[in-house]
Amino acid sequence: MRRRALAAAAGLIADLALGEPPLRPHPVSAFGALMRTVEGRIYADTRSRGAGHALAGIGVGAAVGAAIGSTVAATYLAVAGRALADAALAVHAALDADDLDDARRLLPALVGRDTLHLDEKQVARAVVESVAENTVDAVVAPALWGAGAGPAGALGYRAANTLDAMVGHRDDRYERYGWASARLDDAANLAPARLTAMLVASVRPRSAPAVWRAVRRDAPAHPSPNSGVAEAAYAAALGLRLGGKNRYGDRVELRPALGTGRPPEAADIKRAVLLLRHVSFALAAGLAGAGLAS
Repeated sequence: MRRRALAAAAGLIADLALGEPPLRPHPVSAFGALMRTVEGRIYADTRSRGAGHALAGIGVGAAVGAAIGSTVAATYLAVAGRALADAALAVHAALDADDLDDARRLLPALVGRDTLHLDEKQVARAVVESVAENTVDAVVAPALWGAGAGPAGALGYRAANTLDAMVGHRDDRYERYGWASARLDDAANLAPARLTAMLVASVRPRSAPAVWRAVRRDAPAHPSPNSGVAEAAYAAALGLRLGGKNRYGDRVELRPALGTGRPPEAADIKRAVLLLRHVSFALAAGLAGAGLAS
């Protein structure tokens, strides 16, 4: 376990230093293409077929991780914190240049909501919420699974999270078929989301009481058992209020308020990315410390 923790820390630092691996196609894209093929062959509007799809995908991810055999390499492939930061900063650069249209064009790399009619503050909120939510998915969870279960755990987690992004939707096609993928992703992120809140509090100690209040008070009202925890923690640490109306095609969701501060502005994107980096370094330090402990 100690060696895996140290290796996961090394994989996390590699992502921070190097960013995405220069592989074409990217392993996550190749996995997505494979699972779309599987879906095309087995799809039926039932939970059982969806469960088969989810188990097959996680099996593929775990098998690839086991074949790689290196927790450092698998964690590096599974973590995407540098890419998350770069995507958020690209939107910030567009807003800073007063190019709202370009910011809207870049935003779908981070969020699934409709972006065409968002104003500057709504774009900023979407980016901050995405950075918060994906601190769990792209950083803390894959590193934690790598430390706990080695390369099969890191890439098995990345497979589960990718499947949720592909089919874990509340719409006519995936309400039943995507149920298993969505629930597996929720389960895989339960501990990492709460660790994320702890890390946020640890790197922003002056805001720690507000972070815990927001997580306890506001997160339970969020439709996700995990995203709400991370978003509430970020909101309190940054002195912001997240949540509000999101449109997904014909569906409109009114998300609960998270935090008690002001609405996000463009400058808060950089603050959120800085918090992401501090959380990443704190996690790497904690894993390395656990790995070096006698």
